[in-house]
Amino acid sequence: MSDTTCHMSISLDGFVAGPEQSRDHPLGKRGLELHGWHIGDPRATQADETAKSWVMRPRGAYVMGRNMFGPIRGEWNEAWDGWWGPEPPYHAPVFVLTHYAHEPIRMEGGTTFHFVTEGFDAAYAQALEIADGKGVDIAGGASTVRQALNADVIDELTLDVAPVLLRSGERMFDGVAAFGFEPVEVLHSPLSTHIRYRKRDDAD
Repeated sequence: MSDTTCHMSISLDGFVAGPEQSRDHPLGKRGLELHGWHIGDPRATQADETAKSWVMRPRGAYVMGRNMFGPIRGEWNEAWDGWWGPEPPYHAPVFVLTHYAHEPIRMEGGTTFHFVTEGFDAAYAQALEIADGKGVDIAGGASTVRQALNADVIDELTLDVAPVLLRSGERMFDGVAAFGFEPVEVLHSPLSTHIRYRKRDDAD
């Protein structure tokens, strides 16, 4: 499947991360409350396992924002190779949007982080080329997903809607011009409602 995908956990009030991201709070304060469905909450059900399989399906390349890559802002003034340890879960090239150039970082398991300073369109074009028909995933965070939605490149969007109100943080849909998707599958658990959307045929 060569579609461009995006899979995001989101609060009822539209936030995909809490405020004040830091090393202690990679998803912002209270951001972890959106992710209980896949990080070991005992209330997780088979619906959550199915949604997890959607997240983990192999992709040919990924695009993410610098804030998702790590907490460093401004110039690269210290060593950082991501939140995920020596073997990140991507196992494919990852193109990181940034205003500050950085040499590629090669990790175990096939992940290489490439840093793109020319904007979303350039990063996405590079991801498409290197994916070679194996599909691209827009990995987040909120700003990168907004850019992808406004560029109309996402074919399948999955939202894990947690029964949580964050009230502040990173909102995903602010400034998105249109939502050209329709739901094709919905799964429920006590921790999340997983909604898989596909681009409408009339949305091009």
